[in-house]
Amino acid sequence: MKIRLNKMMAIVLAAGMLVSCEATKNANNKQKGAVIGASSGAVIGGVIGNNTGDGNTALGAIIGGVVGGTAGAIIGNKMDKQAKEIEQEIPGAEVERVGEGINVTFDESSGVYFDTEKYNINDKSRQTLNKLADIFKEYPQTNILVEGHTDNTGSDSYNLTLSKNRAQAVTGYLVDSGVDRGRFTTKWYGESQPKYDNNTAEGRAKNRRVEIAIVANEELKEEARQQADQEN
Repeated sequence: MKIRLNKMMAIVLAAGMLVSCEATKNANNKQKGAVIGASSGAVIGGVIGNNTGDGNTALGAIIGGVVGGTAGAIIGNKMDKQAKEIEQEIPGAEVERVGEGINVTFDESSGVYFDTEKYNINDKSRQTLNKLADIFKEYPQTNILVEGHTDNTGSDSYNLTLSKNRAQAVTGYLVDSGVDRGRFTTKWYGESQPKYDNNTAEGRAKNRRVEIAIVANEELKEEARQQADQEN
């Protein structure tokens, strides 16, 4: 499992720490930690959310929802457990703990498979999505963003439609497997957000992917805030 803290996040975190200095002058250590965490979370969420190009991309959705402070640490602990379970149950998935959420990526060689130019859920993909649905039902206090992406082979409009159909197929299967539809947001980006080099066969294969972002819902955030207040 990867834990992502890129250079942008580190710089912004430092900025958030500076912003919070004035507010912590007369606070005790726990209060300082909570204030700094909350301030940094807000700054990170705003800056990185803006720099993803769309606040609803997987990274933007996760970082943009940061609570910070003691409450954020409580949420993070719960996400650690869920991320480890996903990694154990679905070895092919690329699982990253990002901030207070989880980013799961399935490319065409890991977990969720689509035949060329197809978007139906095949037998191998069902096995993966059944396990994922069980984990989602085990952790009901989360919201889930499903994204579809393609390589740059074919026209923009064709790839956008293909990514839409694949993302909706994944969401639909998880809902049919018993995960509450209200937890889902489904997005599709076609070829517009490559992670790898589309000039190589390996890069194109990795860009044909479905990404899932898992974030705390409002119920979990409020529960974490109340627990943090009791600890402080």
